[in-house]
Amino acid sequence: MEVIKRYKGNPILTKDDIPYDVVTVHNAAVVKYGDEYMMVFRSHRRNGRSILGLARSKDGFSFKADPEPFMTPATEGEFAEYEAFGVEDPRITVIDGEYWMTYSAYSQHGVRIGLAKIKEFKQIERFSLITEADYRNVVLFPEKINGRYIRLDRPHSEISPWSVWISYSPDLRHWGDSKLIMKPVQYHWDEMKIGPGAPPIKTDKGWLNIYHGVFPTMDGSVYRLGVALHDLKDPSKIIGRSDDWILQPEEPYEITGYVHNVVFTCAAVPYKDDELLIYWGGADTVMNVGTAKISDLVNMCLK
Repeated sequence: MEVIKRYKGNPILTKDDIPYDVVTVHNAAVVKYGDEYMMVFRSHRRNGRSILGLARSKDGFSFKADPEPFMTPATEGEFAEYEAFGVEDPRITVIDGEYWMTYSAYSQHGVRIGLAKIKEFKQIERFSLITEADYRNVVLFPEKINGRYIRLDRPHSEISPWSVWISYSPDLRHWGDSKLIMKPVQYHWDEMKIGPGAPPIKTDKGWLNIYHGVFPTMDGSVYRLGVALHDLKDPSKIIGRSDDWILQPEEPYEITGYVHNVVFTCAAVPYKDDELLIYWGGADTVMNVGTAKISDLVNMCLK
């Protein structure tokens, strides 16, 4: 069963489409803003460090990049020290009409998660560094639940490696009451590590969490996508989790590139009735899109 139907025009954005010098385009956040789809994508520069660019689309498939980068590492203030090695892997969540972006901030101190507010996709207002090192893959829920903001994240731990945790906040700045809610499954397609992908999507059956899972092979790791369903009133409770992956590297642009055998998502956008547009980076090199039925993804979790 083909869960995600790849767009025939993939890849939809490559380094050749960017009007400034980059060597990759991948791991992008995508949201609707007015009548446009806005894509904030990660790119490596030739020095190996990452910046974020912005591309726009009317239909969600054909994107055109802005002439200048959207976000580069801070050079002054409290963020400068922790973004010195690059900014990576954005996710954008709309909460009460405001566009909030989490991103990975790399430096000599490791990787922390920054939170910024995007204003009209013209200005980025850095808000807070919301984790210590070493965290990645932070996604925010699009509404408060029981009076608090909620996030999923993936800290690195040698004791319980690369699992999904949940945390709570009264103000998006101070986070706590953290607990582990989802772990890799032994001898399964996601046995090495897992991490949140797209921000959670609300359905009538629960919060849909599209996550990535990694399997080690003799030829290196393979990144795939799967789905889990969280309780609407208490997202720390997992209702169900897909036994199968929903997407794996199969096309040449996913198998070969900067990092081979990778599909990695940071975004899924409601599209038509019961449909999602799911965006993913291929081989850490290009951006792709496909469509999936929300009901199919939910049923995979329930069955």
